[in-house]
Amino acid sequence: MSDANVRIPEEAKDRLAAIAAAEGLSLRAYLARLAETMLTPAERAEQAEQARAALEKWNGYAPTEGEQRDLDSELDRRLAQVTGR
Repeated sequence: MSDANVRIPEEAKDRLAAIAAAEGLSLRAYLARLAETMLTPAERAEQAEQARAALEKWNGYAPTEGEQRDLDSELDRRLAQVTGR
């Protein structure tokens, strides 16, 4: 396995190193675990589609594109409210 160098601000590196240490990991191990557990946008979209298909099969849930946009907007609004963004 080869290593890669990633340039990030010192403050970000220090924060990640502190989080890693709190979990008993090196920064290298923490970042490797993070990369293994995070989903790419394509993977998230695939999971969302699988969930939508399962809901439709289970109870007929099939929102229109407009309804889906409204639901996404409402979720974004609520997330912004809790995260202060």
